[in-house]
Amino acid sequence: MLVVNTETIPGYTITTVKGMVQGNTVRAKHAGRDIAASFKNLVGGELKGYTELLTDSRREAVSRMLAQAEQLGANAVVNVRFSTSAVTAGAAELYAYGTAVIAEAVAIATPISSDPEM
Repeated sequence: MLVVNTETIPGYTITTVKGMVQGNTVRAKHAGRDIAASFKNLVGGELKGYTELLTDSRREAVSRMLAQAEQLGANAVVNVRFSTSAVTAGAAELYAYGTAVIAEAVAIATPISSDPEM
């Protein structure tokens, strides 16, 4: 399935719009990650535990969005966006959404020859 964050797909024509699709997940912080993050705050740098948490969350939300698109019979999702929000102290939602469509490859025209022998 094609997934893009643009409204169109180069080389394809959108023939049918199936509708908006979405996927989300709510994840809570891990106490061990919080302790490690507290130490990292002292010296600076990437909070790898949280990076992994967000990466997993994004994958899950996109997977759920694509499953919904497949149920609608789409072969692509365009204009994909992500949003996050705090749900409670220590938990956040990651939300992925886009428009499910049917996209067909554009036929490439054969160039016309200027050779009179053809």
